[in-house]
Amino acid sequence: MKNKKITLVTKPNTALNNKTGPWRNKKPETDYNICIGCSMCSKVCPENCIEMKENINYPGKIKPVTDYDYCKGCALCVKECPVKAIKMVNDF
Repeated sequence: MKNKKITLVTKPNTALNNKTGPWRNKKPETDYNICIGCSMCSKVCPENCIEMKENINYPGKIKPVTDYDYCKGCALCVKECPVKAIKMVNDF
């Protein structure tokens, strides 16, 4: 029997190459009136789909913006938010 070389077809860190948003049935929504801009949600997001940006409605304030094309609805951001500014809502 010959030794065969096995090649893996998947590579690490390829989540942003595949839109995974349709997998979820709930999505996180941020209440910017409560959000303190701590960026904890963006740090814990396993898909790196929460980006901290300046919000037009809150000049000078950095707030999280979720890319729903890649958000799987895992709710880690909700669990880690220190002021409970993020809630899971139905995504139909």
